[in-house]
Amino acid sequence: MIEAKQSLNAFISVMLEDASHGDGTLPLAGVPIGLKDFFDTAGVRTTAGAPQFADRVPKEDAEVVRELKSLGALLVGKTNMHTLGMGTTSLESHFGPVRNPRKSERVAGGSSGGSAATVARGICFATIDTDAVGSARLPAACCAVTGFKPSHGRLSADGILRGEPADATIMALNHTSMIARSAEDAALLFALLTRTSVAAETPPPRLGMVANHETTGPMKRRFEGSLPAVVGLAASSTDVTVPFSEARFDSAGIEKARAAVNERLFATVDLLVLPTLAGPVPTVENARRAGAQAVSPANTFFANYFGLPAISIPLAMDEELGPIALQIVGPVGGDARVLDFAIRVQERFPPLPPT
Repeated sequence: MIEAKQSLNAFISVMLEDASHGDGTLPLAGVPIGLKDFFDTAGVRTTAGAPQFADRVPKEDAEVVRELKSLGALLVGKTNMHTLGMGTTSLESHFGPVRNPRKSERVAGGSSGGSAATVARGICFATIDTDAVGSARLPAACCAVTGFKPSHGRLSADGILRGEPADATIMALNHTSMIARSAEDAALLFALLTRTSVAAETPPPRLGMVANHETTGPMKRRFEGSLPAVVGLAASSTDVTVPFSEARFDSAGIEKARAAVNERLFATVDLLVLPTLAGPVPTVENARRAGAQAVSPANTFFANYFGLPAISIPLAMDEELGPIALQIVGPVGGDARVLDFAIRVQERFPPLPPT
């Protein structure tokens, strides 16, 4: 834990010294969970990686933190992140950059870079994160772990920098999410937090293969080489197009768009599949030149705008490109179906072991 704080710079605050295993009969008793440093923790600073909040200590827990405590979770610390969640590399933080535990020369992704790094290192069973443009799925892809963004509002976002000014568009796009080693682990945590059953097996889905995603070149060819094994798990597959251009950083009209999205995108298919990453995971050097959005959210942001459940799982590790990640997207309310199919895919493409 301390080693990860030092070598990966993955934690802003360590909470283990204050943690208690509590009631051993609770579902998450002793299970190590990390918290992105966006979520308020009573008596423990919550900074969002920003200098203006470096000494901010909330008096109350965020709602999801209270829920984790009620389940007996061992809250190990507050994970480092791209400052204010405003970037996809996690190189910019008041507390220094996060380092990728699988490919040290490449970025960890963001904004939940510290979370993805701790899961990839095997320190946390899972972490609780935010995802407004891909902020959980992108670092999960960069660190070759699993990132799950439920349908909008499925997990509470109450207590993210409570009392601080909040942009209405950010609040509309933001989803409380999670990063875990596997889809099975994510499904278990999601079920506990929502008081539902673990994802039950559903019939093989009709897959919509997104044809107009942004991935090009060697990454596209490497991703497509893995698709036959994924398609083999489905009832059928057909090419579809996604209205990426309609997803915009503006909350005007967003509720109307979300109300119509299921019929529009899922009338003839059950799930959409596409790459998580638009290109290779950038090196730290290249990302510093490219700027805060060096890991493109081009393939992830539409799911935030339309409020759709989406998961990123690793398919392979390429020596030149870095991780190859599959994104599975479902209709609003289709969280269990997304998780179930991701679990099936990971039977063919097992999760990578911790570093």
